[in-house]
Amino acid sequence: MSTLTVNGVRHTLDIDPSTPLLYALRNQLELNGAKFGCGMGQCGACTVMLDGQPVFSCLTPVAACEGRKVRTIEGLGSAEKPGKLQASFIKHQAAQCGYCIAGMVMRAQALLEQHPHPSEAQIRSHMEPNLCRCGTHMRIIAAIKEVAEGSQA
Repeated sequence: MSTLTVNGVRHTLDIDPSTPLLYALRNQLELNGAKFGCGMGQCGACTVMLDGQPVFSCLTPVAACEGRKVRTIEGLGSAEKPGKLQASFIKHQAAQCGYCIAGMVMRAQALLEQHPHPSEAQIRSHMEPNLCRCGTHMRIIAAIKEVAEGSQA
């Protein structure tokens, strides 16, 4: 048995503690925002926040999450009421295929919570581990900058 606190809700799961967090989120909790991309921590599609830090959930075992706070894209907002960063991504049409976007948003959210007004260079450096195969990197950066500059409504 493992106990996870995800988006402020405590869950007790009958799961092998070595199971990657990604599988617990998707298969046990039906939180499907984080995606399986590469399974090797090289693409970032599975990025979630663990105690405020971005982590690759495909590499993070459930056991490493005991007593810690997991936050997923579902914890930021909903389709009906998106969070500021989610709304900015929508406004800037940062998603093309959309596969990487939940991970991108989570990595960006972690940055903005740690550094509310990062420079473009800081944004680029922080976002580097996450890949967008469709090439919307400039729209992603614009969406993050808008929130960082406080011009997002």
